[in-house]
Amino acid sequence: MAQEVSPESYKDLVLFLATAGIVAPIFKRLKINPILGYLLAGVILGPFGLGRFIPYAPWLDYFTVDNPDEIAQLAEFGVVFLLFMIGLELSWERLRLMRRWVFGLGAVQVIGCSLALGAGGMLLGLEPVVALTIGAALTLSSTAIAVPVLAERRRLHSEAGRATFSVLLFQDLAVAPILITLAILGRGNGSFQLQDLLALAPAALGLAVIVLVGRLALRPMLKSVAKAKSEEMFMAACLLVIIGAGMVAALSGLSMALGAFVAGVLLAETEYRHEVEVKIEPFKGLLLSLFFVSLGIRLDLSLLAAQPAAILGTALGLLVLKTAVVFGSGLLMGLNRRAAIEAALILAAGGEFAFVLLDNAMSAQVVPPAIGQAVLVSATLTMFLIPGLAALGGYLGRKNAPLPVSEAPPSTANEPDRLGPEPAGQVLVIGYGRVGRLVGDMLGRHDLPWIAVEREARLVEQGRRDGARIYYGDASRLELLERCGLATARAVVVTMDAFEVAEAVVVAARGARPDVPIVVRARDARHAARLYELGATDAVPETIEASLQLSEAVLVDIGVPMGLVIASIHERRDEYRKKLNRPDALGGRRRRLRDATLR
Repeated sequence: MAQEVSPESYKDLVLFLATAGIVAPIFKRLKINPILGYLLAGVILGPFGLGRFIPYAPWLDYFTVDNPDEIAQLAEFGVVFLLFMIGLELSWERLRLMRRWVFGLGAVQVIGCSLALGAGGMLLGLEPVVALTIGAALTLSSTAIAVPVLAERRRLHSEAGRATFSVLLFQDLAVAPILITLAILGRGNGSFQLQDLLALAPAALGLAVIVLVGRLALRPMLKSVAKAKSEEMFMAACLLVIIGAGMVAALSGLSMALGAFVAGVLLAETEYRHEVEVKIEPFKGLLLSLFFVSLGIRLDLSLLAAQPAAILGTALGLLVLKTAVVFGSGLLMGLNRRAAIEAALILAAGGEFAFVLLDNAMSAQVVPPAIGQAVLVSATLTMFLIPGLAALGGYLGRKNAPLPVSEAPPSTANEPDRLGPEPAGQVLVIGYGRVGRLVGDMLGRHDLPWIAVEREARLVEQGRRDGARIYYGDASRLELLERCGLATARAVVVTMDAFEVAEAVVVAARGARPDVPIVVRARDARHAARLYELGATDAVPETIEASLQLSEAVLVDIGVPMGLVIASIHERRDEYRKKLNRPDALGGRRRRLRDATLR
């Protein structure tokens, strides 16, 4: 017997989907950052928004979220998926090159901001332990908001963007030691014992397990799933990697987001990187939207109304102190002034981990609940300002000076895995069978960079063994082409023998890049004519090319001079191309020309 459906059970889900489907598109149309739309929607739909007026208008209950705690728990996966996607854009080599920023600038920022904010709290009359705890919580900035904002403004791979991300990464690493410190303070005597140091051992062990298992098992697992050629199984494997790595990290005392980030870095070195990105992007976008809604839901407007001066003053002090400390730290570590001020403004606001730390601090009775809740409201208000602060920082840093030569990252022309998108100016080779390999070899002989995309796992593995920059995936999807650098590609060569898929690739590539040359392998003259209609720059029919090569061989063998043979072959090829690419594509004359060519 089917279970009776209760509409109330799905009300929160429907409200969120309505927010994602209605509010966000409206904000995008108005050219306002959708993050603000989600935050405002959360404020309105939460118990401190419309929920306040339910006693006076009971019908508002239909437009109010009933279980904010359940939504917040699910919304945490938004940050997990975000960090995983960031990890996919990195490699171990890039992390090694960033170590100075991560462990240098990141450490200086965390320590400096914690001390500055703690000193500010003590000046306001808080006890030293309370002030330093709040300072440590407010030191952590919002990865979930800052990174998408930087990506949207195309500043993620600028000098300021790299510095910002390095600091955010160190902050994630610092969460576990801060939580252990809070546990020590919660005991009351503040003494440090051996077991406190040993408490870090599970975290180190958890990271080691993720790295070891990832190195040994990720590629074979995804290879096995790819051979099954099942979209559903591949997606399930991707979700298993993310959630599994996150759970191992969480059981070790680290954040799930950090575990997912490490898994992303491990996957970034495999040929499945771009296909995984395409599969996970919808989940990341939806869950991250839910995260922003949950932040808005937790904003208690009654506290703001009761203590406006204290809360607004705390928010302003947080922005000023963190901006000053990060700006100074950036200059100290070698950032130029424009990059330093841009990074400082983006990192100035509070972050999502402030909720985790202050909740733990209030549970351990280190921070009084009244003070902790007021500080959380202040931190949430500053998070609303991140898009505006990023815009101001981008304006101040738009003339950002280039990195000094000694700090500039090395050339990535021949690296299959690196930070950021594919390098500009590469040729995309779609299909890596016999024809695709030959095309790639000829491009290499002319020192032209290229990337191959192949949906047959066996060919991808073979290409990787041969040193080719090749990725697994279905290139008929525009999302995958964009991940492989279609926006800046010099040309697209489609070599697949699955001709229906080849047509889909031509349509997708031509729709996104009207200017890019697209050269396609065709079955015969009729198929070539169809490809020209779809937007191919050149279509090369197998039957015609075989005939021309046979003609060339026999003419040379019977003594016709090579120069005359080559000239005649080129002339005949041009005649075929003109016949197949006439503008009257759908007219009877075009069809007669095709029929004549086929005969």
